[in-house]
Amino acid sequence: MLPWTALSLALSLRLALARSGAERGPPASAPQGDLLFLLDSSASVSHYEFSRVREFLGQLAAPLPLGPEALRASLVHVGSWPHTEFPFNQHSSGAAVQDAIRAATQRMGDTNTGLALAYAKEQLFAEEAGARPGVPKVLVWVTDGGSSDPMGPPMQELKDLGVTIFIVSTGRGNLLELSAAASAPAEKHLHFVDVDDLHIIAQELRGSILDAMQPQRLHASEVTSSGFRLAWPPLLTADSGYYVLELAPSAKPVTARRQQLPGNTTGWAWTGLDPDTDYDVALVPESNVRLVRPQHLRVRTLPEEAGPERIVISHARPRSLRVSWAPALGPAAALGYHVQFGPLRGGAAQRVEVPAGRNSTTLQGLAPGTAYLVTVTAAFRSGRERALSAKACTPDGERSRAPRPPPPGSGGREP
Repeated sequence: MLPWTALSLALSLRLALARSGAERGPPASAPQGDLLFLLDSSASVSHYEFSRVREFLGQLAAPLPLGPEALRASLVHVGSWPHTEFPFNQHSSGAAVQDAIRAATQRMGDTNTGLALAYAKEQLFAEEAGARPGVPKVLVWVTDGGSSDPMGPPMQELKDLGVTIFIVSTGRGNLLELSAAASAPAEKHLHFVDVDDLHIIAQELRGSILDAMQPQRLHASEVTSSGFRLAWPPLLTADSGYYVLELAPSAKPVTARRQQLPGNTTGWAWTGLDPDTDYDVALVPESNVRLVRPQHLRVRTLPEEAGPERIVISHARPRSLRVSWAPALGPAAALGYHVQFGPLRGGAAQRVEVPAGRNSTTLQGLAPGTAYLVTVTAAFRSGRERALSAKACTPDGERSRAPRPPPPGSGGREP
């Protein structure tokens, strides 16, 4: 009877361990994700700067756990046209990626960053480029700050798809534009550093990349006043079950919203929420294969992003005028403003940047006796903008006029 007793105890122990493992969920695995380096390779970057940035990216990638079942990396050049140096499935080690980056040559041409970002979006989700579905996506963009084409819309599309954006600027970029382009919070995802000091941020940036690649639990990002994005590790597969995602205001749990998602889903974005409100989130995995515990999270939306109010036009001169406005205050204060103005009857528009903390500026170089449309736009950390417009007119001023002809019969002289 003793052998049977030992066997029974062993089976019972294995069942208990299996049940305990099922309750805890799958064990933590090595980081998985697709990492795309976007390198400014245009003529706006000097050969020296390009070589320094190339060396930095190589050093950044070398210690990463790169491999077919771990992290994969790709390099895309920014130029007149985007160019892939190597796809995600070409190199399977950090050393190989480092060597490939060091061998990259500068492409020159224009700085069409918007075009390159649209191309990067395709690469990050294209299986023929070695990208994988259902894994975290990270983009690291190293730039001198300039762009020849609009980059806001394609950058927002990437973030809407759940891509984490890190930006490294070598010092000449526009703070407002780059803060809006990077993932939130900007202080974690945006770095301004001299090209000779890039090594200073390598360890911190590498750690942030790994954090973004391996979400161990349900977490929120891209939090705004009206929504946020959720991400979680792959707990199920498309064949092993599905998720039920629940959302409810903490103060009114009876008004819950529910969304059923396939088992291979690892993210979801909630929109249309109230500002400055606590929300309770529950991720409930439903599976007949194994028991996986639900995960819970509380997220607070940002205060409403109030744009400028009550534009006031003053000190109007023939060639200048002053624009003032009530600033956006509170926790969601603006990062800064830009004022755009142009003639109502058509003509080139001009733009003036105004830093946060100021709520007025003087517009110069105007035409006398002209009506202008003035638009003040507040830029927020979330990447959103709020604008208000007003009409402004410059006075005629002193202009040379032809002398009036004398009245008929006067002969032009006093009698």
